[in-house]
Order: sequence, then structure tokens, then C-alpha cells
Amino acid sequence: MTRPGPRLRALVACATFAVTAVSCRGASGPEVTILTDDGPVRVGVELATTHDEQARGLMWRDELDEDRGMLFVFRRQRPRSFWMKNTPLPLDIIYIGGDRKIVSIAEHTTPYSTAAIPSAGPARYVLEVGAGFCRTHGVRAGATVELPTEAIAAAGARSSNDGDARDP
Repeated sequence: MTRPGPRLRALVACATFAVTAVSCRGASGPEVTILTDDGPVRVGVELATTHDEQARGLMWRDELDEDRGMLFVFRRQRPRSFWMKNTPLPLDIIYIGGDRKIVSIAEHTTPYSTAAIPSAGPARYVLEVGAGFCRTHGVRAGATVELPTEAIAAAGARSSNDGDARDP
């Protein structure tokens, strides 16, 4: 019996790593839970923790499942401002304070707009979901948000450069 060549061994190693990473992380990845008056609402999220991830956000995406979103994680709490440049999907933008309470919500944002969409107060996290999500699920300012441990860890581990990458 011959031994597999180095390319095949590398391919098998990469495939094994990918399967292990997905199974350890869970098929759906990190999740945010919003505690509404009607009960918990769960959203599977992609984390945007680096400047590049935050600058890109959901730009150029033309689909977003109803139960999916992007969670922006910042090291410091401060007033935040986002825009919709290069974003073809209307979104609900949920600003969340360091106390994990919703500070404010911008519903049904305008695709491709470069107009600033500011938070109503200081925020440390920002959750973007498809337009209409908040109304459909009864998500309101003041609600408590449970964040994935990865987001909490990233908020503490971020470098001091936490500018609003998506600010106009």
C-alpha cells in the first residue's frame, strides 16, 4: 500500500480542520438573543470586530436571511453613526450600549444612502438585521440583548483603534 502524497495529506488535513472548526463553533455560528416582551428572539450573526470587517459590513450583499445579521463590536462605548453606502438591502440598525440594553433603532434604512444614521446615545455594539425585523419581532429600545461570548471577548481584546469604520 502506498502512502498518500503531500498534496493529498494537506487536503485531508485542511478538510479535517474545517469540519472540526464548524462543529466546535456550531453550525449556525454565534448568536444574539434579544429579550422582548413576547419572549426571546435569536439572530445568528457574523461578527465584525476588525476595522476592515466593520468598513465592509453588509455592503454589496443582496440577500440576508430573516434570522441572520451582523454584529459590530467596538472596544469603547460612544455615540455611533452608520451609513448605507454600497448596501443594496434595507436594514434595521440596532444600537446597543455596554450595559447590553438597546439604545436606539433605525428602522428601514435607505439602500445606498450616504446619509449619517446616528445612535440616540452611546453604543458599544451595533446589530444590523433585515428591514422590518424589529417591527415583526417586537424589538424595542430598552430591551436587553444577550451577546455571544466571542463578541464580549472581542470587545475587551480590540486595539485602541476602534474608529467607526462606516462613518461618513
